[in-house]
Amino acid sequence: MAIGLDLAALALGLALASALASTLTVRAPRLLRLLVLPLFGLAGAAAVAAGLVALVQGEVATAVLPLGLPWLPWQVRLDALSGFFLALIGVVTFAVGLYGPAYVRGFERGRDPLPVLGGFAGLFLAGMLLVVLADDAFLFMVAWEVMSLSSYFLVVFHHDNAANRRAAFLYLLMAHVGGLAILLGYGVLASFGGGFAFEAMRAAPLSFGWASVAFSLAFLGFGMKAGLVPLHAWLPEAHPVAPSHISALMSGVMLKVAVYGFIRFVFDLIGEVHWQWGVAVTAVGSLSALLGVLYALVQNDLKRLLAYSSVENLGIIFIGLGLALVFQGTGNSLLGTLAFVAALYHAINHALFKGLLFFGAGAILHSTHERDLDQMGGLLRRMPWTGLFFLVGALSISALPPFNGFVSEWLTFQAALQAWQLESGVLRSLIPIAAAMLALTGALAAACFVKVYGVAFLGQARSRHVRRARQVPIGMRAGQGVLAFLCLLFGVLPTAVVDLIEAVPRQILGQGLPEATAHGWLWLTPVAPATASYGAPLIALVLLVLALLAVWAARRGTLRRARRCDPWDCGFAPPGARMQYTATAFAQPLRRVFALLFRIDERVERREDGSLRHRLTVGDRAWGLFYAPVARAVESAAARIVRLQSGNVRIYLGWTLSTLLVLLWIIS
Repeated sequence: MAIGLDLAALALGLALASALASTLTVRAPRLLRLLVLPLFGLAGAAAVAAGLVALVQGEVATAVLPLGLPWLPWQVRLDALSGFFLALIGVVTFAVGLYGPAYVRGFERGRDPLPVLGGFAGLFLAGMLLVVLADDAFLFMVAWEVMSLSSYFLVVFHHDNAANRRAAFLYLLMAHVGGLAILLGYGVLASFGGGFAFEAMRAAPLSFGWASVAFSLAFLGFGMKAGLVPLHAWLPEAHPVAPSHISALMSGVMLKVAVYGFIRFVFDLIGEVHWQWGVAVTAVGSLSALLGVLYALVQNDLKRLLAYSSVENLGIIFIGLGLALVFQGTGNSLLGTLAFVAALYHAINHALFKGLLFFGAGAILHSTHERDLDQMGGLLRRMPWTGLFFLVGALSISALPPFNGFVSEWLTFQAALQAWQLESGVLRSLIPIAAAMLALTGALAAACFVKVYGVAFLGQARSRHVRRARQVPIGMRAGQGVLAFLCLLFGVLPTAVVDLIEAVPRQILGQGLPEATAHGWLWLTPVAPATASYGAPLIALVLLVLALLAVWAARRGTLRRARRCDPWDCGFAPPGARMQYTATAFAQPLRRVFALLFRIDERVERREDGSLRHRLTVGDRAWGLFYAPVARAVESAAARIVRLQSGNVRIYLGWTLSTLLVLLWIIS
């Protein structure tokens, strides 16, 4: 297992080396793509290797670093859980190493500082790696802050735009509020465990009340970082404004680091879990999944849509974790393990297809300089490889077989459908409601990405920039291709993936899924063959045969060839780009049905030339319900505090003396 730690150290060293090498880009900008990003990609490859070693060997390796405080050295640990998330971080990072050099080439002639992009990207990766390797709360929080602060500078990279600066400030503010909640949660465990090391926290004798306090703080802190509703407000603001390869890392990877922190804290450090916690997590996860996809459905900004989609998918992951808590807390350990594996499977799946989709959005932005879906159209003809890879991502995120998104959602459904085994009638009623919300979420996600793909890639171009689009460089296509291939591989061979993931619940929960892979690589049987089974290779083979038959029939002329001519237009003008369905029109029926969930501003304006223009703004009601009142309260309090600044030195000295007397009274 020492080799696993060595590989993790290599990944960390390469990440820091890429950050250090970025200082050279001041005089030689091209070094960002020739040196910095290749080092970044190699760090990802080393992280994948370290994670696979930990998962395959299933052992635990620890080490003490000569850093930290004299009485509190930093401790690191590589086990199956940290190995899984190391591999997750590494695979997207490796793809970024392929995709990034061609994408950032245009930045070399811009005004934005390249050392900031390369340096803080390396620190961002190093922070995430250290978070999953930390074995004490001190190192964990230091790494957490490095991850949060470095990603702030990446979000504000295009700092000339005031909206980008506001989004970055909101992200930084909420990241620190969440970090404070996590720190307080660790404080509860440390006070009972007698130390900041995770080993001491595992042995802490917690009552149900104090355990619930620690759980609540952790759920608040990690849930805020994961973007769960209603703590998601920063996510659709920050992720779209970052460079696209950074958006892929933030949405595909950083959010999973929050999932890792929640799993480590709740399932590992607290120890005994309670079903009441699972009900809360399942409810919040279900709400996040449903509202996330609804907000995504009404967006026209492609990157903003993908950011809201991450809220949905993190909700699905937390549905699985909530079900695991419910089943574990009620003594149904096998079903708890199934839900836990489903959550982990969806975590790696979301990293793959969301990274792929952000790569696709970045390719479109690189070629067309457009993010507005209503300005796109016909991109499949101009960017066929990007269109193919984006289609793979869209099918995967829509949970359609034989791609990977189907497997993890199917496993989540299989866990939820076993609710009849619970003794509590309330739980037997609540879990099917969560399953129904998950089913509705899946249908809406499919509709959302039918809209995205149909409007962006099919039909006719709606703007001059899109008509001039060209295929992106081979490096960007290679990055997309790697993730697209893995989306298919993880969907066709789920038994191999489950067999690899199973090391995590065996270590954390003390039990695996013996029946899941008992029937070989052909059949996935999560509970028992009589209950449910899924033959992904057979489905993939049938679809491949049907596709080959269709191609063969078309080439042989068996299918009647279509006669190309102008369609009958009922006497109207020839159809053009303005007569196509827009993204706004596609979402209009669902926007009307769920209108209460949105803050809608819709009006028709008359231009100077007499023509009419339709304007539609769809906002997030969470702003008005949760954040605006807090902002008004803070502004009001700040206005009152300002009155203390009278400019009189004697009053300032009086306040200082009063504060000193109060502190002396408290201490004594």
